Amino acid sequence: MSIRNILVAFNGGDASVSALRYAASLASKQGGHVTAILAHAARDDYASQSRWISKETVRILASANEEILRSIEAGFHEIKGDLGLEDRVHFRRLNGRVDAVLAKFARNFDLVVVGRYAQKGVDGHVSVHPDRVAMIAGRPVLIVPPGFDAAAAHHHAVIAWDGGRAAARAMSDAMAFLEADGCVSVITVGDAVEPEAFADLAAHLSRHGIKSTIETLAPSGSIGETIVSYCTAHEAGLLVMGAYEHSKFRSDLLGGVTLQVTSLSPVPILLSH
Repeated sequence: MSIRNILVAFNGGDASVSALRYAASLASKQGGHVTAILAHAARDDYASQSRWISKETVRILASANEEILRSIEAGFHEIKGDLGLEDRVHFRRLNGRVDAVLAKFARNFDLVVVGRYAQKGVDGHVSVHPDRVAMIAGRPVLIVPPGFDAAAAHHHAVIAWDGGRAAARAMSDAMAFLEADGCVSVITVGDAVEPEAFADLAAHLSRHGIKSTIETLAPSGSIGETIVSYCTAHEAGLLVMGAYEHSKFRSDLLGGVTLQVTSLSPVPILLSH
């Protein structure tokens, strides 16, 4: 599968800048297009509906909100010329609940590229939760950590495999990346997968021209920490994994593998649900 039409969630944060540069690097290799979306919630909705807040206060809030959005858009245009895409990079603003707006709009694209969620440094009404977008978009979401070097050569992809539906979906969504990578490692933690199942998995990858190694890892800390440690130690350039094979509510409550990995990984993660 070629990747020709990429959506980037751009909110001006460091991670979203890295995401934009990463997406541009992907698009430049295949003559693709990148559309940067500034999705923003109307944070003054409550104020505009409350009889206790004056019209002047509402006006001031709306003006401040617009100034933030203009500043983010100006930041995009400062970067745009360095991306090397000429007329193949675009910008749009979309208003609404940020994650839901991005997820809906993403259905017209091959891939969504998003910066890692940041609790600080990004205004709340433009914050993006990549895992939530992955849950509802129906498209793979590639999460880029802040400062990641999109131009560097990264020829080792890691697939976190547990034999589940979400992992299978992620592997399928990642084929365009895996077929281009020089080295693919499939890892599982503990005894989650029966050994005989790996032969079929290796055969599937080989029929796509992908040479793979398969490793079963002993847990070192949590499952999420074990996956991240492996990627770090083996200088991975991409991690492929399924999102929330179990309930997201349960994962949020107890701290699931998806949350751990997306918050800790030093490399981009292709996440599918």
